[in-house]
Amino acid sequence: MTTDYTLLRGDALTVLSGLPDGAADCVICDPPYNSGGRTTQERVGRSAKAKYTTAGSKNQLPDFPGENKDQRSYGFWLSQLLAEAYRLTVEGGTAAVFTDWRQLPTTTDALQAGGWTWRGIVPWYKPAARPQKGRFTQNAEFVVWGSRGAMDGDRNPVYLKGLLEGSQPSGSKRQHITQKPVQMMRDLVKICPPGGRILDFTAGSGSTGVAALLEGRSFLGIELTDHYADIAEERLAEAKRTAEATDPAPA
Repeated sequence: MTTDYTLLRGDALTVLSGLPDGAADCVICDPPYNSGGRTTQERVGRSAKAKYTTAGSKNQLPDFPGENKDQRSYGFWLSQLLAEAYRLTVEGGTAAVFTDWRQLPTTTDALQAGGWTWRGIVPWYKPAARPQKGRFTQNAEFVVWGSRGAMDGDRNPVYLKGLLEGSQPSGSKRQHITQKPVQMMRDLVKICPPGGRILDFTAGSGSTGVAALLEGRSFLGIELTDHYADIAEERLAEAKRTAEATDPAPA
């Protein structure tokens, strides 16, 4: 099966507006949550690095922008992105958007404001989450998903689990502040038909694209931060080589 990838650099809204209709079969994205605090000041006054990494960590991951929007501006921004992604996606295609418990309502609103038919929520269980004394462990995030219009099950006849599981990479394997585990992403990308193209307009270090290539899908990514785009380019090239090495030769 022939798969390929394209990684574009720049602001997601700007880049999306220049892409043609029908450029994607599926959208899978992990936008900055603009969360990570009990108060507005905690959410808008701290960087992503301050919110989502342990102070004093030996693994000094570079920061990324876009983490300081208030609730209304975050919802408006995400709605714009998902509306552009809707335009780019084929009829019957799907979208899956990561979020946390604080931003879950806003994300479901943004998906529908972008034109998508909301289909449900898939929990992402993280076994290695740190327990907190006297509290429930916050070891779940969520994927809000939907479709562009009606879905044809015969187009992608799979039966996917309604629960994702996997812990964030740690130590030297962690290359992005909010990096998702590739094995878990390999389960998620199966919502896209084999051979289809997956769009991720917040590509980060490229985990969605790596999973897509390993599962026989093509990938179209957009990333603003050059440091992470460089990492994504390396990871995508390696995933393509791996996929081509394991793909059986045609009979």
